[in-house]
Amino acid sequence: MSKDCYHCSEPVPSGSHFQVDILGETRDMCCPGCESVAQTIVENGLSSYYQYRTAPADKADLIPEQLKALAHYDHSEIQKEFIRTNDNYKEVTLSLDGVSCAACAWLIEKQLANAQGIHQIKVNTSTHRALLSWNPEETKLSTLLTLIHQLGYKAAPFEADKQEEEYHRSMKQYLYRLGIAGLATMQVMMLAVALYLEVFGDLDAEFRNYLRYVSLVFATPVMLYSALPFYMNAWRSLKAKTLGMDVPVSIAMLFAYFASVVATVTESGEVFFESVAMFTFFLLLGRFLEMRARRKAAAITGNLLKLIPVMATLTSGKKVPARTLDVDDTVIVPPGEHLPADGIVIAGYSAIDESMFTGESMPVAKKETDPVYAGTINGDGNLTVKVTKTKADSLISNIVKLQDEAQMSKPKVAEIADLVARYFVAGILIISAFTWFYWHETKPDDAFWIMLSVLVATCPCALSLATPTAITCSTSRLAQLGLMLRRGHVLETLCKVNRLVIDKTGTLTEGNIRLTQVHSFTDISEKEVKTIASEMESFANHPIARAFSQYRDSTQTHFDSVKNIIGSGLQGYIGNDEWKIGHKAFAAQDCLLENHQDYQVWLSKNGQAVAAFSLDDPIRQESKALIQSLHHLGIKVTMLTGDSSSSVKKVANALDIDEVISGATPQGKLDYLKSLPKSEISLMVGDGINDAPTLAGAHLSIAMGSGTDVAKASADMILLGDNLSRLIEARELAMKTRKIIRENLAWALGYNAIILPLAVMGLVAPYIAVVGMSGSSIIVVSNSLRLLKENG
Repeated sequence: MSKDCYHCSEPVPSGSHFQVDILGETRDMCCPGCESVAQTIVENGLSSYYQYRTAPADKADLIPEQLKALAHYDHSEIQKEFIRTNDNYKEVTLSLDGVSCAACAWLIEKQLANAQGIHQIKVNTSTHRALLSWNPEETKLSTLLTLIHQLGYKAAPFEADKQEEEYHRSMKQYLYRLGIAGLATMQVMMLAVALYLEVFGDLDAEFRNYLRYVSLVFATPVMLYSALPFYMNAWRSLKAKTLGMDVPVSIAMLFAYFASVVATVTESGEVFFESVAMFTFFLLLGRFLEMRARRKAAAITGNLLKLIPVMATLTSGKKVPARTLDVDDTVIVPPGEHLPADGIVIAGYSAIDESMFTGESMPVAKKETDPVYAGTINGDGNLTVKVTKTKADSLISNIVKLQDEAQMSKPKVAEIADLVARYFVAGILIISAFTWFYWHETKPDDAFWIMLSVLVATCPCALSLATPTAITCSTSRLAQLGLMLRRGHVLETLCKVNRLVIDKTGTLTEGNIRLTQVHSFTDISEKEVKTIASEMESFANHPIARAFSQYRDSTQTHFDSVKNIIGSGLQGYIGNDEWKIGHKAFAAQDCLLENHQDYQVWLSKNGQAVAAFSLDDPIRQESKALIQSLHHLGIKVTMLTGDSSSSVKKVANALDIDEVISGATPQGKLDYLKSLPKSEISLMVGDGINDAPTLAGAHLSIAMGSGTDVAKASADMILLGDNLSRLIEARELAMKTRKIIRENLAWALGYNAIILPLAVMGLVAPYIAVVGMSGSSIIVVSNSLRLLKENG
């Protein structure tokens, strides 16, 4: 007799052995497709689909909406909004629901790390986000999201508004659970007074047992509903063969509840219904306060995305969703509105408020060809902007992504703490078992509640929260200061820096270079010399090159080719004539000129000097204060520059710089870094292409916000506002972060070291144990939140 497929109702071929356990029975399937779909439905807890369906599914096609919706994220049009491409990999920031501790993060990372096509996944327990990158040739995003769902967590591409909704939904659920636990605790505690304090000493056994049954009625909703999050977290951990923070807590509550049920039914032994209700109430209260505290830190960078307006106005007058804007679209931005996308101004003039990036309150003037960024606020002028980047690749999205990356990068102390926490849970369970055996032999009546106290009091939640919450808060504060982190080691290394290596042009100086004097060696007119120089310099991206831009004449002088010799200058050809512009040693080495050091840029034709240019670049107002502050901190300063003119000495003397290396090539700069003693931890600050190798080679590097893209890509951190005083604030914040992490770890370890022997000796009551454990976590989180304060 032929069988029908339980999933699609088509005949099952003879000899096939595709089966899935559904609703307590083994069901036959007709093919691997139906088997796979049915297994996915079951593993995601959606078996009720089969109970309530009114017709069989199409062959390996119909999936419940909860799973089917994940496939939508594979569509290219939908992915444009949140997917970034990095080398050969795609990258997305995910929102996670259900992550409660470091064990959850470890579980997700461990399970997905072995999945096909995965390049990297990092989970941040503080922000409830994950950074996922994968090879689109090997796997789909929906497949990876399904893997996370199968672990019992919900995951979706991060959107600030949706995460806000999810946060409020979770908080509302916690309030419901907390309310029920609180009400039940009050009722059960009143009954416990009658049962244990013998207020009614003449109660007979029958009425006493009646009170126990009433306590059972009140405690049961707490166990079935209020405590559910703890069981779910514990089950996820056990399912993945690991031990999370909620395992000992869940065991304690279940033991207490079922032991009390047995004592009530058999009318013998002690009941712990008040402990169960109180456990749950205080644990939920602790988690609730902890979630609110962590939310405060996580919201700072996440809320940046809310600055992007929902709608944008095209030049045609049509309004479209801002997230659908594509490269080369043109939009109109009226005064007072947020810009909908990154782009360049093609018409109009205005002042833009970029304080959300730079931390600087003064608006920045913008004219034609100037870049503008999504989320910034237009001043009092009308602008027409050409879109240059989609929402996923915008500066504001990259800031959120880089902050998440930095927060997910764990210092060594955090990795050790997470490892200790995982093994500590196993240790708690073993110690609790031995505690019960000991007290069962010596004092049987107290053995059970002493074991419960050990299980609850020593849960290492605070230990797991000690570092990630501090890092989340400090990176969020750095973002407010206009410092964008690109590497996770920044905060650690910043504390150790004792040598600052800094470029001159565009770093210590404004980079607003002006041409002050031209010395001609031939009969070529000054105007023509400036035109030739400006066309050659148009092939470079450096503050010196921008000094010549105003002399460009598109109707004259066209080079056949121009080559950028990084660190030296530019070399171009017009017919058979070779032109060079740059350092004297590169462009006009043999030219003799008195006071030649007063000229920074030289122009030559076929090896013969044509002109020399004198430039002026004002020193930044904050540079002097920066150097003085660094000296006060005991940090030596080296000015490492490719400039060999007299202005180098002038700047060094004005700023009292310890060491000057001038006329350095990119390789020479890197060689200098390598020559520093191992005891010196270097911080390199630069802005040009020629600084890129040094930025990459330093222990820690910072690129100026006005610098080149190559410099920014090589740096560990980007200073968006070009305000050098932020470096001192960043170091102070790093030092405070290190101090707070140490305080958190000392508190977490000290608390467990003290509470464990006291609990084992029976000196800690169960309700004290749960208050202590919850309070310990709240103290750690609250201590970390001090990093968000402007004055610390």
